[in-house]
Amino acid sequence: MSKKVCILLGTKKGAFVLESAFDRQSWRLRGPYCETWPMNHVIADPATGTIYAGGGNEWFGPAVWKSTDLGASWTHSSEGLAYGPGEQPIKAVWSLARRNGSLYAGVEPAGLFVSEDEGRTWTHLSGLREHPSRPDWNPGGGGLILHSLVLHPRDDNQIWVGISAAGVFHTADGGATWEARNRGTRADFLPEGQNYPEHGQCVHCLVMAPGMPNRLYQQNHCGMYRSDDGGRNWISVEAGLPSSFGFPAAVHPRDPNTLFLVPLNGDTAGRFVPDARAAVWRTRDGGRTWSDQREGLPQENAFFGVLRQALATDSLDPAGVYFGTGSGSLYVSADEGDSWACIAQHLPVISSVETLVIEA
Repeated sequence: MSKKVCILLGTKKGAFVLESAFDRQSWRLRGPYCETWPMNHVIADPATGTIYAGGGNEWFGPAVWKSTDLGASWTHSSEGLAYGPGEQPIKAVWSLARRNGSLYAGVEPAGLFVSEDEGRTWTHLSGLREHPSRPDWNPGGGGLILHSLVLHPRDDNQIWVGISAAGVFHTADGGATWEARNRGTRADFLPEGQNYPEHGQCVHCLVMAPGMPNRLYQQNHCGMYRSDDGGRNWISVEAGLPSSFGFPAAVHPRDPNTLFLVPLNGDTAGRFVPDARAAVWRTRDGGRTWSDQREGLPQENAFFGVLRQALATDSLDPAGVYFGTGSGSLYVSADEGDSWACIAQHLPVISSVETLVIEA
């Protein structure tokens, strides 16, 4: 059977799906779905093709939507997506991840929930919010959100999360207890002499290298980092990049040394691509060196940003790379970033980009 590639988009006005044949040359756009709710993250289970979309806001409340027919129909539930009496209401779901029948959701204000019934009901994993550092957590520019969910591929008890602005945390017991893992990451916004705290860093994105569960990459408000020991220690890998500031990072599906970034020009300089010239930066050696991939991308007047979950790869060979912009454009590379094409424009603000490869 032939393969079909789907791009799953979360946007400020619903979810969208784009479809292509294996060659990734011609794309068909469908949507918006989820009744145009704000959708922060849309993922799929590659084994079943089921799509999950997490979102909401203060007006709609939080919910996770589900489609078992590639977006033709949807259901949604928020049952159990709530903290206890007297706590701040949950505004939205910000991140989703699936492993061995369990579906996890990171929310705002930062916390972690799990569903064991395909998203119909949810249980709060309260251990994270019981961490001693919880009173010191502060919202980043986008709020106090749990935006990065990284699940160990073989150990169901291990989870890493990224919270703005609290840092990276890890559990080895399924969420009962948590450890801050931020050693070596800066917090330049703190007073001099306090730039390397145990917690309080503004992590922007956290991803795991394929085949190496202890190899993590982190784009931070204050630098780009790699860890080779599961986040216990971090080293800077930002040398050679045009900026230490950015939001998204995406790993290659098979090569743990290949990573893709879209740096921005800084937190106070407009938060758009440097010099308004678009590029995806790629490393083939774990961050020791970087190269800018620009062919097919706009090289003038590109005053756009790319949000933390809006860069992704697919599982094909060569790997496809995809990113969506805050101005509603979607770019695709079918050759691991060597060349690019714009396949959609004038969409709502793109919050997330994920991929699904299925048998057509």
